[in-house]
Amino acid sequence: MAPVKNPKTSPKPSETAVIAVTDGPAIPLKKDTGLFTAWRIAFFGAIAVVLYLVFFRSDPYGKILAFLPDGIVVTFKVTVLSIILALVIGLFTGLGRLSKNRLINGTASLYVEVIRGIPLLVQLFYIYFALGRFVNVPAMWSAVIAMAVCYGAYMGEIFRAGIEAIPKGQMEAARSLGMTHAQSMRQVILPQAFKTILPPVGNEFVALLKDSSLVSILAVSDLLRRGREFASETFTYFETYTMVALIYLIITLFFSKLISVMEDRISAGK
Repeated sequence: MAPVKNPKTSPKPSETAVIAVTDGPAIPLKKDTGLFTAWRIAFFGAIAVVLYLVFFRSDPYGKILAFLPDGIVVTFKVTVLSIILALVIGLFTGLGRLSKNRLINGTASLYVEVIRGIPLLVQLFYIYFALGRFVNVPAMWSAVIAMAVCYGAYMGEIFRAGIEAIPKGQMEAARSLGMTHAQSMRQVILPQAFKTILPPVGNEFVALLKDSSLVSILAVSDLLRRGREFASETFTYFETYTMVALIYLIITLFFSKLISVMEDRISAGK
């Protein structure tokens, strides 16, 4: 649903709040010439290096690349499942942080403070090994749950900031049209908030993609784990980790650009 028009409360374009990107890789926007140029150099340079190594030094680089596809698929699977679950957790956490109910607000706030105060690696160990004494959770799902719970806390703050960035007059105008609070939030506030939070959410997605390398400690056969397996068998540690690093770089740069394109299209559609 389009924003509710209220000339007395709708902000001027210059007053629209913007959520700063503070974590993960930078999003390459065309207006930022330096960053956009750096992105092109890094992205196409990394691809060129991989192609050179594979075609002109196929032993061992070609063998390494042929060994890694299964790990790349697992990395994407963990990342996508984790980000979807983190978005759901983040949405409810953000709404909880804005709730006037002291119990709900306090619970959401406590969750954010506790989870953000514990490193992701510790959470992975805790869910897989500590809770594993009571509940047998497969390594794959332990990784997804731990990463979703961790990033859900950050997503909660992003959702909270995005909702608060929408002028209060939008809610008042929607309520004046006869909508309930829930309808106003669902049909007016959240659609506008999603546009505002896209850059930081996309940024967290790419950051989560990089952090997914931590799941290799749980014997999840992701990209890094497969690289470690190949290196331990062939003792080509330098070559293997060079290829793994280049693949991670290409993937993260690709998605950061994709997020930039999505942001441009959403901005153009306003």
